Amino acid sequence: MTKASFAAIGIQEDLEARLSEFGITSPSPVQAETIPLLLEGRDVLAASQTGTGKTLAYLLPLLQRIDPERRTVQKLVLAPTQELAMQIVREAERYGEGRSIRVLGLIGGAAIGRQIERLREHPQLVVGTPGRVRELIGLRKLKMHEVATIVLDEADQMFQLGGAGELEKIIASALRSRQLVMLSATIGPETRALASKVMNAPAEIGIDPDTKTARGLEHLYIAVEERDKVDALRRVLRYYNPQRAIVFVNTAETIAEVEAKLNHLGLTAGALYGDADKVTRSTVLSRFREGKFRVLVASDVAARGLDIENLPLVVSFDPAFDAEHYVHRAGRTGRMGRSGLSLSIVTQQQTFIMRKFARELGIAISERALYGGKILPPEELRGGAGPRREKPRSGQPAVRTAGIRPRAAADAGGAAGRGPAGGGSAGARREEAHGGSARQAAPGGKPGAGPHGAKAGAAAPGGKARSAERERNRKNKGAPKWLKDKKNRGDGQ
Repeated sequence: MTKASFAAIGIQEDLEARLSEFGITSPSPVQAETIPLLLEGRDVLAASQTGTGKTLAYLLPLLQRIDPERRTVQKLVLAPTQELAMQIVREAERYGEGRSIRVLGLIGGAAIGRQIERLREHPQLVVGTPGRVRELIGLRKLKMHEVATIVLDEADQMFQLGGAGELEKIIASALRSRQLVMLSATIGPETRALASKVMNAPAEIGIDPDTKTARGLEHLYIAVEERDKVDALRRVLRYYNPQRAIVFVNTAETIAEVEAKLNHLGLTAGALYGDADKVTRSTVLSRFREGKFRVLVASDVAARGLDIENLPLVVSFDPAFDAEHYVHRAGRTGRMGRSGLSLSIVTQQQTFIMRKFARELGIAISERALYGGKILPPEELRGGAGPRREKPRSGQPAVRTAGIRPRAAADAGGAAGRGPAGGGSAGARREEAHGGSARQAAPGGKPGAGPHGAKAGAAAPGGKARSAERERNRKNKGAPKWLKDKKNRGDGQ
């Protein structure tokens, strides 16, 4: 079955031609269902996965129904974050350029005096965050008496950020006959409660309601020890070698640590903090989009609603807080039908979180293992038929599966350390990496001899000191020089 054209669902020729210039020739499912309803003037409550084209689903009808001859605010779009609001402004300017439509962004953190001056230029479309919009309405600088349509983009996020009271006041300030549109990846109880209170017989749209993430996404996780997470992240980025990637972390302290270590390892990275000022955040995102650095390290709040073109990989350095946060993280990639990869780095104790997300979201989140410079399914490592262990370079630890013990190897009844996954204790694996373990068999097969014929338990003079130094160097691997110097001074060296 051929896809419908934009003209077939009511989009006028000039907007369709503009879409074609950017390679968009047919509407996505959410656009095909939403656009005709909005052009009719219906209230709409739409749920669709992140990255399915919700922005254009409401933006095209707004632009088409604006009268550029009327010098007054006619349409209002509310967004939960500064970045998403400015992203919507850029899209509106891109597609409304040929219609001489004035678009203005009103976001917190920017100079309010400058925004008041811009309002005197009579924009027809205003996009803003709820707090700043409500403030300007209260100052009588933003006139709402001719606003015919209000759009709440990512409505659920606005409730999470505490904007429920602001939303009701903003909606109440517009025309009684105004059109109201709510869109989100998930429709929670707060959004439904507001919809039933302020909407007029809304049309409900649910695109694949049982599928919370885009179909082109692949979901993976890797289990490692906590201390190995930065090294695992390095190996993931080296293996997939993406043009750009976002790494999600859960705390501001972790953002700084991960950014510093990635840059130290030669992987250019920048940080995006939720409490950074508007200029800083805008500068970081611009540099990321321009390719000045490849890895953006960010928190969930900082990266809400970001739309970065050609973003093939999203990594959760810390597991998402819940399934909804996972959906928004994964939704940064695999947008508009493209393929993408969402990979989580967890500890063995956190693997249950991945199973929980898979169950709640109805998706497959597959386990992978780090082995020999590759990322492989665990079944390829089972039964002793997996790839050979790489011989370590001088001064480097041997490549191992970074804490993953394949289930089949454990079920085979072997003692710790027998399978190719190296499933023994951390101490045994470290001993094996340096060829001095009492558990390692000699080439002749005698369990009591090491690789040089030494008896088990025998140690060369100074062996303990060298072992301690190797262990210290391994733990310091990837740390900034100032941190290494500080640790050495603390050790009395």
